[in-house]
Amino acid sequence: MTKSKALDIRKYPFQSTDALLIDANIWLYVTGPSGPSDWRAKTYSKALAAMLAARSHLYINVLILSEFINRYARLEYSRYSGSVPYSDFKDYRKSTDFKPIAQAIVVAVRSILQFCSRIDSGFSTLDIASLLHEFEEGDSDFNDQVLTDLCRRRGLILATHDSDFRDQGLTVVTANGHLLK
Repeated sequence: MTKSKALDIRKYPFQSTDALLIDANIWLYVTGPSGPSDWRAKTYSKALAAMLAARSHLYINVLILSEFINRYARLEYSRYSGSVPYSDFKDYRKSTDFKPIAQAIVVAVRSILQFCSRIDSGFSTLDIASLLHEFEEGDSDFNDQVLTDLCRRRGLILATHDSDFRDQGLTVVTANGHLLK
């Protein structure tokens, strides 16, 4: 694999010509339950404001949206400390305790969708055999492989905090020190 070109999102001069795919982890820091005291929340919120001020083109796909929704819900489940003990996540998700969490997630998703254009992942044209071969080697997350393919095909810059994108040969904007090395 080719090392990705990682650029520091805190210093990146966003422009109106930039086309960025914003990964789920960025959205979780900006609109999720992490809280404003998390340095990543502050950093990525400031970067998003710079993207919007520059009128950069922001994109999202169904994989990112799904990861955002599911991770947000599971983070809230892991933080749940109510009086009702739930046997597992699915029981919690079906409970009345989850309803306000689901509503908060929907508010966050609606906000995200106001900033982004939806983009198709191109599933029908993916080289599935190649992706599955890479996946079976054990070094790759399948969703990350699909996002990598999408960025390559569409010439998108990936905004992420995920170290898994280090050796994908993409242009990445991040505050993750492991990617910036």
